[in-house]
Amino acid sequence: MEELLNNYTSVFPDTATSWVRVGHTSDFPENGGACVKHGKLQIAVFNFSLTSKWYACQNLCPHKLEMVLSRGMTGDTDGIPKVACPLHKKTFSLEDGSNLNGESYQIATYPVKIQDNMVYIGFSDK
Repeated sequence: MEELLNNYTSVFPDTATSWVRVGHTSDFPENGGACVKHGKLQIAVFNFSLTSKWYACQNLCPHKLEMVLSRGMTGDTDGIPKVACPLHKKTFSLEDGSNLNGESYQIATYPVKIQDNMVYIGFSDK
């Protein structure tokens, strides 16, 4: 599973070379997450309906190496949207993937856009 970590690299809106439609907005729970698969990657997609914002990150927890982040608890810390791993409660920023517990491992994040009630995730070929 550790080699899977190497497959995940953060993508930013200005570096996304392709946008992949992953579902309708109604396919994703409000104020929660769901997992989608893109190639070899599992991506957790979060709908923060209270703030009308969407986030995506790797589904693989870098600590326990389990595909569980889409089922993590969501919220915020000092205004930073976050997900907590359901296995060990370590929290990660959904904006930049940083570990909010101060530890060295982090997660990859991906841009999300909504068009005509469809959810798209940005990926990079690099």
